[in-house]
Amino acid sequence: MQGHPGTFNKPAITVIEQIALLKTRGLSIHDEKRAACFLQAVSFFRLTPYMRPWQIPGESVHRFRPGIRFRQITNLYEFDRRLRLLVTDAIERTEVAIRAAVSNHMGPAHGTHWYLQPSLFKTSYNHARLLQTIENVQHKAQDDFRREIERIERRTDTDSAHKAALKQRRAQESYARHYALTYDTPALMPGWAMQEELTFGDLSHLYSGLARDSDRKAISKQLHLPAPLLASWLHTLTIVRNICAHHARLWNRELGIRPEHPKQLHFSWPKYLDRNAPLTRIAIVLAILHHLMQQTSPNTQWHQRLRELFNEFSTIPRQAMGLPNDWQNDPFWQY
Repeated sequence: MQGHPGTFNKPAITVIEQIALLKTRGLSIHDEKRAACFLQAVSFFRLTPYMRPWQIPGESVHRFRPGIRFRQITNLYEFDRRLRLLVTDAIERTEVAIRAAVSNHMGPAHGTHWYLQPSLFKTSYNHARLLQTIENVQHKAQDDFRREIERIERRTDTDSAHKAALKQRRAQESYARHYALTYDTPALMPGWAMQEELTFGDLSHLYSGLARDSDRKAISKQLHLPAPLLASWLHTLTIVRNICAHHARLWNRELGIRPEHPKQLHFSWPKYLDRNAPLTRIAIVLAILHHLMQQTSPNTQWHQRLRELFNEFSTIPRQAMGLPNDWQNDPFWQY
């Protein structure tokens, strides 16, 4: 059980003092000037989670295991940075494809402004919040446009014809602005434009909040997934995307959620991912993204780039990511 909170008394220390502290903890630093440059660019605090795998477990003074070098820590940091870039790339493509799948089904099935209909959503879904979000987007677009018009009008270096042309271009800067300036009924923009204003988290909630099973199935079918699996995976990818967006540690993170495994017998899935065991490490995220990339970008080389990254950083512990050492040989990664 955790004791009572105390008084924080750790001093802020310079980069030179940080290097000295690491050396007292047993870390080998051969090029202190280079280490100082790295700490100035990255910061000691951000690097701390990448030190833990190399430190002696259970020690309050955070001593390093014998023979550990500063280069091993920076190597792990660089691997994680590049892994995040690859994961972000795949999530971006997936996100765009999900938006398209929702739009391609819901618009033709329920009309251009389908999302205005409360009956299309579960009672537990916060439909009012969705409408408020889009209303706020349009109001902000209008306010921004008014300010830009005022700035154009104050200009003394151009004539009225040029000012009119500038105003016209500004009116077309975004669809939210264009719609609010052009139409008043319905008050809010059509569904295909609305989706582009949502965060990935909002999009995930919207999909899960659709009331009709037939709608969810029609959307998930475009990605060759059962609807419950897509809902679970979207939630997972929202969490992972936020981790990547904040440049946080990803490689050995416990996600805190348990993405669902495919239950279909003939669904292509890594044999090393036990369908009956909850897995919250990056291994399942990589499998999810590989499946989705095959559906959204069939000619992608994403899985090959992933292999190349792991081959380049061959000393990074695979087990901490939920991966066996021979994960690349699984048939799942061969297509």
